[in-house]
Amino acid sequence: MSDTRDGRPEDERPQDPDRRLLLGGLAAAGVAAAVASGSEAKAPPRQTGPGKPVTDAVLRAHIDTVVVIFAENRSFNNLFAGFPGLEQPLSAVPPERFLQRDRDGRVLDKLPKIWEGLVPQEQVVEHRTFRIGPDDLAPLPNAPFALSTPEGDPLPHGVVTRDLIHAFYNNQLQINGGRNDGFVAWGDSGALVMGHYGDCSANLRLWQLAREFTLCDNFFMGAFGGSFLNHQYLVAAQPPYYPNADRSPARDRVTQLDDASPRGIRPKLHKDSPASAMDGPPAFVPNSITPDFWAVNTMMPPYAPAPKLDPARPDHADATSPVTVPPQRHKMIGDVLSARGVDWAWYAGGWGETLKGLNTERAFPARPNFQYHHQPLNYFASLAPGTAARDRHLRDGGVGETARTNLFLADVEAGKLPPVTFYKPQGNLNMHAGYSDVDAGDRHIAGVVDALRKSPQWDKMLIVVTFDENGGWWDHVAPPKGDRWGPGTRVPAIVISPHARHGEVDHSIYDTGSIARFITRRFGLERLPGLIERERAMVAAGGPAPGDLTNALRFA
Repeated sequence: MSDTRDGRPEDERPQDPDRRLLLGGLAAAGVAAAVASGSEAKAPPRQTGPGKPVTDAVLRAHIDTVVVIFAENRSFNNLFAGFPGLEQPLSAVPPERFLQRDRDGRVLDKLPKIWEGLVPQEQVVEHRTFRIGPDDLAPLPNAPFALSTPEGDPLPHGVVTRDLIHAFYNNQLQINGGRNDGFVAWGDSGALVMGHYGDCSANLRLWQLAREFTLCDNFFMGAFGGSFLNHQYLVAAQPPYYPNADRSPARDRVTQLDDASPRGIRPKLHKDSPASAMDGPPAFVPNSITPDFWAVNTMMPPYAPAPKLDPARPDHADATSPVTVPPQRHKMIGDVLSARGVDWAWYAGGWGETLKGLNTERAFPARPNFQYHHQPLNYFASLAPGTAARDRHLRDGGVGETARTNLFLADVEAGKLPPVTFYKPQGNLNMHAGYSDVDAGDRHIAGVVDALRKSPQWDKMLIVVTFDENGGWWDHVAPPKGDRWGPGTRVPAIVISPHARHGEVDHSIYDTGSIARFITRRFGLERLPGLIERERAMVAAGGPAPGDLTNALRFA
């Protein structure tokens, strides 16, 4: 694996799409129609803030199972910009709040081209052929815009767009102290960061679920940057640590910061990096590890599955690879659950097939269906190969979308989910730009929720559907000030439960760590240090500590 000129590993670059692989079963139109028909007649969601406090006793009496569905790489604006009842709707944002600035701080006269093109590879979707290059769209004004074809038609949700950079330092530069005016300048896709799906988003099944249950419109990704770090934040509320990284195989990935950067968050630029966003993306030196050795951009797990394995121990990654992070030993959510005697599992789509195919010609495709760095618990020594804990807690989510092949859905149907369950859809069903499309993930997640609602465990269940991070897409709501790691850009989150505040929008401040806060409170767990640090930092900055999702619930 080699670095690109922007310091992003090849694993983070756009892949050739195969978005229809394994679609079927629960993604059939009948399920989508069933989800939609149950909510079309409902009134627009009502705005809401904190409600009556929920006691621990009430939580214990009403919630037995927590299910987290972790999708990929969409900002709130990208999918929910026009949702009714929002506290800060995009339609009410004055122009001065969405104007993007160039790298020298000057307001851009217009947006640059979409570098590489909106749809770089030819695709056939809805009986039409799509390929939209960088010169195929008319010049765009300096403003958010609805994604469309050159003819002006809305871009179908089933089209795979190019990917956008989503990285730790880039995200901070894009947020620019809360002004959110650096997304174009410090992205790698030109105008694309400002795109959203416009009015046609109302047709999404996730919109129907948000109308029926509770949409959280102030939910921020836990950490600045990409999928790797935000998966780690979900389970541990901190990044992995790489001791003595400057003397390791990863030494060239230790970030060199630009001394001239006023806030100390800009890596050094290559000497040939364009000065203006109008001339091309910025080109940084590699920046996967902070100068004090925290892994913040994509690094790979110490155990299989991994891109390169140890020939002497094929269930371990090659420790001499510059992208392999050492085993992690800090506490994560699984440790504190197990210490309390609470069962839990991480179900990953494609996990079993990928393990079976290691070092064989029949390997399940690593891309787009399985991403090594989306398996955060595979980084921890307590779940190393050969341990009983690994076999118990890291479970195969199967492939496809029926209980016959998707083992997560088989356990849903049988009512056998552990009290705390994480579900990670396989790559072509997770909505990640570059190798997945919105429609495929929307169908799949709606189908999963439909199956959960039919489960014997539904009456005492809480489901959180959210996204690991923004995927580089712009959002206009400023993240609250927190600690060194985040929060980052706003992402969608839907709380689904018989006990959710049905048909409401919850304006409470949440971040990805709010999921662990809810789990911690419901099951009486030890609090992870990263959660404590985030709460202290946000209060010290003058804001509220992030909530624990209970404001999204209502009990009789």
